[in-house]
Amino acid sequence: MLMGVCLCLGLASGYVWAAAPAAPVSNTTGGSAVQALDETTALAAGRSAIGRDIGEHSLIDSNGRALRLSSYRGKPLVVSFIYTGCFQICPSGTKALDEAVKGLEKAFGPDSFHIVSIGFNQPFDSPAAMRAFAAQQGITARNWDFLSPSPAAVDKLTHAFGFSYVPTPAGFDHVLMATVVNAEGRIHAQVFGDRLTASQVGEPLRQLLRASGVPPELTLSSVIERVRVLCTVYDPETDSYRYDFSLIFTIAGGITFFIAMLFFFAGEWRDRRRRQRVLRQSVAAAATKTPLDAAAPVVR
Repeated sequence: MLMGVCLCLGLASGYVWAAAPAAPVSNTTGGSAVQALDETTALAAGRSAIGRDIGEHSLIDSNGRALRLSSYRGKPLVVSFIYTGCFQICPSGTKALDEAVKGLEKAFGPDSFHIVSIGFNQPFDSPAAMRAFAAQQGITARNWDFLSPSPAAVDKLTHAFGFSYVPTPAGFDHVLMATVVNAEGRIHAQVFGDRLTASQVGEPLRQLLRASGVPPELTLSSVIERVRVLCTVYDPETDSYRYDFSLIFTIAGGITFFIAMLFFFAGEWRDRRRRQRVLRQSVAAAATKTPLDAAAPVVR
């Protein structure tokens, strides 16, 4: 079924959209003007948001602290919309996202990206309700926050992400998706479905992390994180990311060769400086001899 307490789109396996934005679809987001949620228009609304700057939004985390969505910029961000009164689809979708990102944290590092779940049923998805929901789903990741917008901000926020929902007597029908946002705050990809896999969420993240380049302040930890991203490949048999040791050995060999060449050229530079110093000393010694010394006869 596609309609019910939660609308399930792409239920069997989920799918990713990261193409050029489609034409905007009106009256599909925010839940105010649409009386029934149509699968085609809901998907089109999500796709049309790709490339969009998500803008600035004020929210409250599950501990009651106010924050801005822009505070997550600088790293890729995965966003999901939920409502805490959902007893089946939202919990299962959240757990599927948790399973998907656990492997990504091991592969890319837990500090390489952020995750947020936003409660759209306000004022009922309060910080306390979001905190209880996170605990019920066993979410303990330090890079995952559960956020609550103000009731007046919900429509603007959901529209920015292309998230569609409508109220029903039993709760809400809503599109099931995870949004991948780049470090600059633009939507990079939409992942639809409640059975999210590591590849569906991980591939857009890896694209963003690989494109991020080397940080201006080069540190050992940043180099390690960069190598982790470059040497991670998806294993379809285990639906997880793993290290490609052949790439690691190639990089290690390249680094070893680079260091060896540095030592070689440093040695050549020292030898050249030493030869120049000896030559200068010889010239200086020859210049200090007087003409008389040079013409004096040898006494035997």
